[in-house]
Amino acid sequence: MTNYKDFLIGFTLFLIAQSLAWYQTNGQFINSWMKDNPIIVSGLFGIPVGLGYIYGTSYTVSAFNGTLWSARLIGFATGVSTFALLTYLYMNEGINIKTGVILLLAVTIVLLQVFWKVN
Repeated sequence: MTNYKDFLIGFTLFLIAQSLAWYQTNGQFINSWMKDNPIIVSGLFGIPVGLGYIYGTSYTVSAFNGTLWSARLIGFATGVSTFALLTYLYMNEGINIKTGVILLLAVTIVLLQVFWKVN
């Protein structure tokens, strides 16, 4: 059985970590200071991103009775979703049919992980 509280905590931590990772790697395209200071940016974002992934994985594995694959797939789906949203907001890169299908698949992956019970 899925522990929904742990799932929501893990999912939220993945969303935060994925968003921070987006800024860490793509901030160079929206902010000249971030472009000119990659060492400082990697240091500022590195620990929070790493901790978000570590604890997000821990909570998500707990939510799905110890299965690491579930955590990986939830992390993948949150990564695709946050990338699509932030890239649209900051880079004005719209969502075409291919990207839309991929986002739909990402949502489907999360729903399957949460609601498909395996004995």
